[in-house]
Amino acid sequence: MKRLTKAEEEIMQILWALDEAYVRDLIEQIPAPKPAYTTVSTVIRVLETKGFVAHKTLGNTHLYYPLISKDDYARQSVKGLLSDYFGGSFAKLASFFAEDTDVDMKDLEKMLKVIDDKLSTDKSDS
Repeated sequence: MKRLTKAEEEIMQILWALDEAYVRDLIEQIPAPKPAYTTVSTVIRVLETKGFVAHKTLGNTHLYYPLISKDDYARQSVKGLLSDYFGGSFAKLASFFAEDTDVDMKDLEKMLKVIDDKLSTDKSDS
């Protein structure tokens, strides 16, 4: 799956939240200063070319909708991050967050619980 630029990801976040939108709807959701209509239109057409978005033609306008779910994109992004920056090691990623960021203890405990649950499930499936 192709990666999104910051501008493309901003548009996709809005589109995922709205489910479908016209360019003007996207612009309304972008914080000030608002980009030009043509800028957002160009970004959405690039997203369509990349296979992230499709449209329905209604009269002389287009209603855009995502082809890829937010969860699928997040999953692929994390896999890419893991591969590109942590040698494919989840342990290195977890260490990075535990040591180099201000991760809340509750979040670390939740992460450990998810790992424990996964280990228990995998053991019972074997």
